[in-house]
Amino acid sequence: MKSSRLRHRLAGTAALTVLVGAGALATAPAASAKANLIAINKVALHAPGLQMKVTYSCDPGMNHQLVANVSKISTGHDSSEAAGTIKKDKLICDYADHTVQVNLRVDVGSNFAKGDKVKAAVFYFDDDGFSYARQETAAVL
Repeated sequence: MKSSRLRHRLAGTAALTVLVGAGALATAPAASAKANLIAINKVALHAPGLQMKVTYSCDPGMNHQLVANVSKISTGHDSSEAAGTIKKDKLICDYADHTVQVNLRVDVGSNFAKGDKVKAAVFYFDDDGFSYARQETAAVL
């Protein structure tokens, strides 16, 4: 009789644990699972350099900056590059999606023109020098 009662108590405790766990998952913010994502929307000429439109989301309290790089896809010796950053104090980190225009400065000796094929990359860069959430795409200016 004691073992039967013990089994019922254990079964009841296990069922309660499952219900509590399921309730915690159901009430967790859905957006929190998608933080620290980046997407390149557009790369375009924008005097005096280039501009990249980026959609991002990040964790609250994140201490990173967003970095964008563009390089010309070329078969010759032309290795044109451009880069830009959005500093950590300019990022809105609240799990929601936000869009930002990154102005890229063209490297000395580099040039970009309408119709150029480029490779674009965007990523987060932390204080320790690590990068993550890197996204790349090819585009035509």
